[in-house]
Amino acid sequence: MEKTDAGTTVGVEDPDAYVERCDHCTDEGRCRFAVEHGDRDRDFADKLSATDFRCPVVGDPEETGLTGPWDWVDCPHMRARNRQRKCVRCGLEERRSAHTDDRPLLEEHHLSYADDEPDHADGPTPTASDGTDTQVSHEITVYLCRWCHAKVHDSWASLDDPASPDPEALAAKERRRSREQAELDFESAAERHENG
Repeated sequence: MEKTDAGTTVGVEDPDAYVERCDHCTDEGRCRFAVEHGDRDRDFADKLSATDFRCPVVGDPEETGLTGPWDWVDCPHMRARNRQRKCVRCGLEERRSAHTDDRPLLEEHHLSYADDEPDHADGPTPTASDGTDTQVSHEITVYLCRWCHAKVHDSWASLDDPASPDPEALAAKERRRSREQAELDFESAAERHENG
């Protein structure tokens, strides 16, 4: 299983399997990074400009699936952050508490990992944001509930495990739902006067 630089597990064998779509890819299948940040990697931007900035992984968006000549692992600037606000392991959905300091039910979990192989694409490999020279192949993040997050980092749980929400997680979610319902209750001034 892949591990972080600190030696803790990220909970998956292949982080690229959790990539639904690169954050830089537009609906038309073009690479926004090459267009907007081409000065950061001129070779990469020049190469894509020859194909009208078409994403080399997505290929033709009119076709089904990823039809480009590259895989996600080949792109030096691929970044994928999960946007669904539910745990990818147990399915617990977030219930936000807007006006409290309650800890969120979901936490962002990074699947970034050190690059063991040379870069497949003709461009520089991004480095870790902590200032070290560790080469990071991609930024891939998903959401995990706090309980699954702890299990994954304790090295015994995988994101692929069939899992149900922890009883404590369900209780925390239900408490938040109950508070939301109480806030939505409407009591007219006449009702308040009668009850007071």
